[in-house]
Amino acid sequence: YWPALRFLVGIGAVVIALWVLDSHTDELSGFSGVLEHLNWIWVLMAIAAEIISFICFAGLQYALLRRGGLQAPKGSLLKVTFAAQALTSSLPAGVAVAAVYGFRWFRRFGADSALAAWATAGTVVASTVSLALVATLGLSLAAGEGASLDLIPAIIGVLLATIAVGALFVYEKPMFFVLSSIVRASHALVGRPKANVAAYIDRLMVSITSVRLGWREVIVVVLLGTANWLFDCACFAMMFLAVHSSIPWKGLLLAYGAGQLAAALPITPGGLGAVEGSITIALVAFGGARTTTVDAVLLYRMVSFWLVL
Repeated sequence: YWPALRFLVGIGAVVIALWVLDSHTDELSGFSGVLEHLNWIWVLMAIAAEIISFICFAGLQYALLRRGGLQAPKGSLLKVTFAAQALTSSLPAGVAVAAVYGFRWFRRFGADSALAAWATAGTVVASTVSLALVATLGLSLAAGEGASLDLIPAIIGVLLATIAVGALFVYEKPMFFVLSSIVRASHALVGRPKANVAAYIDRLMVSITSVRLGWREVIVVVLLGTANWLFDCACFAMMFLAVHSSIPWKGLLLAYGAGQLAAALPITPGGLGAVEGSITIALVAFGGARTTTVDAVLLYRMVSFWLVL
């Protein structure tokens, strides 16, 4: 019965995705007037920047898998990257579904379970750390306004937290301390794991630390992750030129970072509504024109969200 059940589950997932997306198609309304006056050269360049962004993200995963001794097929890895983003954007708990999807494809590429899990976790950590760096850069470019909007403590806090998470991924001793503390607390509270705690921790550490990153690999991975966000932000910036408006450089990276953080919250799939609202509000607060800002944000979502789907 499993093949039939699997097929029905797949059909059910498609139905749920279509239902979720249908409930948010209102963001596609009102485009007829905008499309009539677009500078299509900038739209095409924005699409190219978005594709390069996905290539950088696929390159990040390729670098992690290669560190574990696996030469993943680059073309297939890029397809998996697009598909995982589509799952993230169209399903409830899409981030978790996309992580499982990516893990299964890493296994199909030839990775063992330890390497696949390590590469999946490393992708999340590198993406989060690089986003925090981009948001911090945006804060430095808009320091005066950022202070007035009370954004400095929040972004600095996010940066420090993500660097701490990244350190756990790179260094074995702090990872062992955190992992052993969690396992021992779980054993004391709920009696699990039931096996010998010390031996259980040792097995987990062997699995998690089966691959280690050197400084050169860390730099490459963070640079690829940062390039992923910056090219995506470049796609957004070009949409202002496409609607015949100037780019609000001073608040652009800060607003973009706020939008991506909103997308990461488990409120709506792909941050539908949350991304548009947070970016628009932030840019208008920095002095952007309301009409052109809304047009640019919606055009950016057309490429980075709907076109990807």
